[in-house]
Amino acid sequence: MSRKVLVIGSGGREHAIVRQLALSEQEPSIFCAPGNPGTSKLATNVDLDIMASEAVVEFCKTNQIDLVIIGPEDPLIAGLADRLHKADFNVFGPGAMGARLEGDKEFSKEVLASAGVPTARYQAFSSSHAALKHLDTVSLPVVIKACGAAQGKGVAVCSNRNEAEEFIRACLDDQQFGVAGLRILMEECLFGPELSILIVTDGQDYCLLVPSRDHKRIGEGNTGPNTGGMGAFAPVKLAPSMYTEIDSRIVLPVLAELRRRDIPYRGVLYVGLMLTESGPQVLEFNCRFGDPETQVVLPLLRTDFLEMCYQTAIGKLGDFLQGIHEVEDVVPLDWPGAGASSWMRQAVVVVGASDGYPGQYIKGRPIDLPKELGDDRWVIHAGTAVSEDGAVVTNGGRVLGAVGTGMTLELAKDVAYNLLEKTHFEGLIYRRDIGESGGM
Repeated sequence: MSRKVLVIGSGGREHAIVRQLALSEQEPSIFCAPGNPGTSKLATNVDLDIMASEAVVEFCKTNQIDLVIIGPEDPLIAGLADRLHKADFNVFGPGAMGARLEGDKEFSKEVLASAGVPTARYQAFSSSHAALKHLDTVSLPVVIKACGAAQGKGVAVCSNRNEAEEFIRACLDDQQFGVAGLRILMEECLFGPELSILIVTDGQDYCLLVPSRDHKRIGEGNTGPNTGGMGAFAPVKLAPSMYTEIDSRIVLPVLAELRRRDIPYRGVLYVGLMLTESGPQVLEFNCRFGDPETQVVLPLLRTDFLEMCYQTAIGKLGDFLQGIHEVEDVVPLDWPGAGASSWMRQAVVVVGASDGYPGQYIKGRPIDLPKELGDDRWVIHAGTAVSEDGAVVTNGGRVLGAVGTGMTLELAKDVAYNLLEKTHFEGLIYRRDIGESGGM
């Protein structure tokens, strides 16, 4: 009998997760709550309030779910995994204690400090008066972050005092980000290329997926406001010593600190890094798969994603990893779990967004999707919906992602952009420089 899997969420990340699960030779029965038009082609969408834990538990009981994969941060931070564990369900996703790494940036800084992991210097504030007073003493540019989870939008890199003051007041006085912005961090600005690392761990053993690079700003050349991510590519090629340094200076100490604090963690820990001149430094933690990084990292897996998630959820990831054999000469030697992924292929995703994003945008615009899809190209649904007349329409800021794969980065980029050029809706915008910084 095939496993029954429930994926929680409705965005591009969840469509990518469902797509990868559907490739399993185990032929699982997949449910997605609430899902989107893309997931409906591969799974059964379920109309569930994902913040109502009792309703989710009841669905799992009724449908005898074998594995729950929680995609978004909000239900993780709210403790959905804890409630499911209490009801004896296998969950890929941390409990509320582990999810606090994303839900409370000040707490994550404390964890980093205790673990001796390099990160930017910071001060925390809950009053705009105190924050503005401190602002007069810092060097510009400065980074200001809402302490809580704000869907990737609660961060501003401020090049002058006016920008910084405006963002501080937006968080603390205007409460633009709600409770997430009632306390802020003011950090020194780090410089260098960014890198995203996805750590699959059961709290004891861990596997590092291929490193990827997100493009967070809305405009080409990394200009304009931050977004949830406008595109990504993987793998990012690094100097051999960098693989060792990331594992030994970042990953190992953080996981050891979680164990020291008796914080159980089964799922994926996303680490956002800045590769500075003095070495890698942590920018942020996420307690779930990154979006859009997931869209390019999962297609490069050469092992069964369903089995990886299941064995992680039951605390036997180490046994699973022992069955993986490296088959490519280019696999980094000092990258735990490197053999789980293909390093010879490349993947690129370019996000198609609604004009006005990350600000105000219009929903309900019909989408004309390309017909020429295949093993090397596909469309990931993110902010889409089905209208009353059955048409697929826009329903979010980041509407979809065009994914291309190939043996070189240039080929993967060409495939992704060719796919996006055949995608149409009124107000479609996208960056044309995704993947231009291909390596280190």
